[in-house]
Amino acid sequence: MAVATPHSIERSSVIISVFSTTPGIGKTITAINLAAGLAHEGYKVCLADLDLQFGDVLNYLKLTSTNTVAGAQRALLDHPDKFHVRDFLIDYKHEGLTFSILPAPLYVYDAYQTDVQLVTDIICELNFYDYVILDLNSMFSALNLAMLDISTVINYIGVIDFLPALKNYKIGYDTLIRFEYEESKIRLVENRADSQKLIRGEDVEKLLGEPFYHRLPNDYPSVNKSINSGQPLMFAAPDSKLTKSFTELVGLYSNHNTQVAPELAAETSGGGFFSKVKGWFGF
Repeated sequence: MAVATPHSIERSSVIISVFSTTPGIGKTITAINLAAGLAHEGYKVCLADLDLQFGDVLNYLKLTSTNTVAGAQRALLDHPDKFHVRDFLIDYKHEGLTFSILPAPLYVYDAYQTDVQLVTDIICELNFYDYVILDLNSMFSALNLAMLDISTVINYIGVIDFLPALKNYKIGYDTLIRFEYEESKIRLVENRADSQKLIRGEDVEKLLGEPFYHRLPNDYPSVNKSINSGQPLMFAAPDSKLTKSFTELVGLYSNHNTQVAPELAAETSGGGFFSKVKGWFGF
């Protein structure tokens, strides 16, 4: 049973979904470093771990919490009048930097109890943040489609190192277009872009008919330092090429770069496949 919340209609946050059709290609690392980078620039940021079965944000940052999106869903369903999303957040703090996290469920069982509308309402309750980063799993699930619908930007990330990966990435991109997400809303991001491979990025762009918005370099040592220390790259490996590349990507999504900034909040769209399905069935 879906429950409409008081603040679920108006939303001022810029919502950035980090999405991929392939697991294990740096999605969570990207989400964490986007959140950390935007927080470092002075914005209020919340990172929602919506990889409900295998969410790793807390593990990566060496945090623990019993409050999760599953608990938030139960609280919203049982006591909508008393619901406060802040009660289910945990803060990551390091050297003066702070951003909030809405953790994934602790148990796989909870992932199967997900109510898409309730989770959508919970994410919309985060509208007091400047930026909300969504770490999604690698599926075109009902929940992911709903999150892509409410996203300002879809950060579609992939590692294009051999033909099956290219095929997977293209199918995912074509599917996003078929679901009628605006091409301007989809930002193609290539991870490990400078690693040795048989496929050139330029050829991928020709096949997709769209240039990459950003390319992240391959940097396993820095990623390992980040994970082992439980810190974003800016602290674990501040001088690495990957850290600098994430800083550039953050700049594209913040007011410190004129390519995005104010118009992002205005362009937030409710369009997309899941919105149309709800309309067809009168939801």
